[in-house]
Amino acid sequence: MGGHTMTAPEGAAEAEVAVAGRTAAGANAARTPAPARQAPTDLTLTFVDEATVRAVSAAAADPDWLLADRLTGLRAFEELPIESNRLYTPYVDLRNARLSEVRPYPAVTGGVAAAGKAKLPEGAAAYAEFAEDRLTALVLSQEARAAGVVLETLASLGARDPELLRRLLEGGCTLPENDKLGQMTRAIWTHGLFLHVPDGVRLERPIVLRWTMGAPNRALVARTIISIGDDAEAAVVEEQVTSAPAAGIDVATGSAAVEPQAFFAGTTEVKLGAGSILSFAGLQDFPTNQVAFQHRSAVVGKASSLRWALAQLGCRVIRSRIDNTLEGDGSSVEQAEIVFGSIDQLFDLTSYTRHIGRDTTGNLLSKGALSDRSRAYFKGLATIDLSAHGTDSYLGEFAMLLSKQARSVAIPSLEIDQPDCRRVAHASSVGPVDETQLFYLESRGLDPDEARKFIVLGYLEPVVARVPLASAQDRLRELLEAKWAGRTGARPSAAVA
Repeated sequence: MGGHTMTAPEGAAEAEVAVAGRTAAGANAARTPAPARQAPTDLTLTFVDEATVRAVSAAAADPDWLLADRLTGLRAFEELPIESNRLYTPYVDLRNARLSEVRPYPAVTGGVAAAGKAKLPEGAAAYAEFAEDRLTALVLSQEARAAGVVLETLASLGARDPELLRRLLEGGCTLPENDKLGQMTRAIWTHGLFLHVPDGVRLERPIVLRWTMGAPNRALVARTIISIGDDAEAAVVEEQVTSAPAAGIDVATGSAAVEPQAFFAGTTEVKLGAGSILSFAGLQDFPTNQVAFQHRSAVVGKASSLRWALAQLGCRVIRSRIDNTLEGDGSSVEQAEIVFGSIDQLFDLTSYTRHIGRDTTGNLLSKGALSDRSRAYFKGLATIDLSAHGTDSYLGEFAMLLSKQARSVAIPSLEIDQPDCRRVAHASSVGPVDETQLFYLESRGLDPDEARKFIVLGYLEPVVARVPLASAQDRLRELLEAKWAGRTGARPSAAVA
């Protein structure tokens, strides 16, 4: 019987080579580390370092004391956690803030000549506007100028009165030492405004400040310093609006489309003299490709009153902190803040109020309406020091959920060292639209969506009514109407764009 030789089927060798290639590729893939996931507290900014601080300071021709102050802020930024209050640590989420490619604008302000020729808005006493990194408007009414009101950039103040700038900024002004992001702005700010209302001056018309930005991969870091003299009164309307088209919406996920982000970090630092009144209305409507970190802080003098009315509508991620220090006897703060969220926006809002003087009053209210997959964290702490006899303090945080995917957390807190108080109270609730109210309005002939709209917009009206400029009130109402109409849950998925 003859021998028989076995041969491989045609193409088998090629198949073995292909399998070996895939195996090797798989092994290489296994050895390639996957990109690290971003933790909720990871801050992806890459330009906050000593080299940037020194470059910013050199470009602005800072005096030595200001460079030292910036470096003090940088050291605090490097050492502090993103959230210093352990009670609030679980409620931080910066994963949608993708800022590694963002770079700051240089410390050079252009457009000064054009700024002086800008028109004063109707009903305003003064007006300043930054468009990205350019100063495009800076004008005062004749009445305000004659009264001695000062509105100028921090750069021009440094050239005109360097000692005053030093008294205002050295030591961090009113920024709290334990706030990482506020200290970051202290370190690397490149633009800023200074507003001063002298003793005894009472302005009948508001001052309008506007920040316009949204250029992808750019960062604007700015400070606003407000000084109100004794027995003075002023109102400020601050608008933060877009300079770029709003981001689209991903049809499949109902989230903001992924695109390069813009970044705004801004502070408002206030000092109120004895017997003075400041009404401050803030409207934030940045685009959804933007991340914003805000800090507002105030030291309130004897028998003075501070009124905050703040609306948060825009941004992919907005992280805001307000610090009120009621230092003088008989001082008071009234604060109302509203949120209207849609798509996958995140609103992280924290408020600290410290009662130091006797017979101080704090009345703080936060409200949110959240649709689609938006989220809000309301965190507040009222501290009554041992010296604060006769304190009256209320802290309320409420959220209305307009979809099953929306989420909110409310954490009002109290820390009381002085039992001799008139009132210390807090309250919170999170839930859907009240069915009883819906039934009442529908029984009066309104269709369900219109009834819900009336309830939601009426729920947010307390802040709108406190805006001291009629045109800004109208604009805020229009924006709230647009937010209601633009909810992805309000439209067929095929129409989402």
